[in-house]
Amino acid sequence: MALYDRDYARNLTAEGSTGALEASRVDFMRKTYQLLAASMLAAAVGAYVTMPFAAAVYQYKWFIFGAELLILFFGLGLSRGKPGLNLMMLFLFTFLTGVSLVPLLASLIGLGKGAVIGNAFLMTSVLFGALSLFAINSRSDFSSWGKPLFITLIIVIVASLVNIFILKSPMIDVIITAGVILLFSLFTIYDTQNIANGAYDSPVDAAVSLYIDFLNMFTAILQLLGIFGNDE
Repeated sequence: MALYDRDYARNLTAEGSTGALEASRVDFMRKTYQLLAASMLAAAVGAYVTMPFAAAVYQYKWFIFGAELLILFFGLGLSRGKPGLNLMMLFLFTFLTGVSLVPLLASLIGLGKGAVIGNAFLMTSVLFGALSLFAINSRSDFSSWGKPLFITLIIVIVASLVNIFILKSPMIDVIITAGVILLFSLFTIYDTQNIANGAYDSPVDAAVSLYIDFLNMFTAILQLLGIFGNDE
C-alpha cells in the first residue's frame, strides 16, 4: 500500500482532517523502520552463520554478489505488491549482504581489529539516525537530488573499478571510500524525505532503500577504521 493515497490526502486536507494524514505517515514510517531493523538482523544472521566458511565465501564472492543483484533488481521487483513474497525477498537479499561481508569481517578479526566492527556499526547508526531526523524535520526540498546523486554513484563505481583493476592505489581507495560515506549520507537524506513524502508504494520498498544506504555507509566506515583504527 502507498504511504497515503494522494487524492485522499487532498480531501483530508480540504476538510481539515490533517490528523488522519499524519497518522498514516507515521504508521508508514514506523513499519519501514521496523523492517529496516529486521533486515539488519537478517544480515547479522547471514554473517554469523557463514563466518566459519569465510574462505569459501571469498572464493564465491562474485556469485554471491550476482545473486544479490538478481534479487535486488528482479526478485524484489517481481514480488512488489505480493505480501509475504516481498518480505521473503527482502530478507533473502539482506541475508546475502551479510554473507558478502564475511571476508572483510574475518580479515579484521584476523588482524586483531575485531573491535572496529562494533565501533563502525555504532558510528553508522549515529550518523544514519542524525541524517534521518534532519531529513524528516527539514523544511528544505531534497527531491531534486535524485539525478545528481545517481550520476555521482556511477562515477564512484567506475572510479572504484579503475582503481581495483588498473591503478591499485591505496590512497585513491581511501579517497573513494570517504566519498562513498558522503554519497550515501546524502542518499539517506534524499531517501528518508521521499519516504516521508509518500514516494514509496510499500514499507518493504522503503526499507530496501534505507538498508542499502546504511549498508554502504557501514561498509565504508568499517574499511576506513580497518585501515586507520586499532584495538589499543
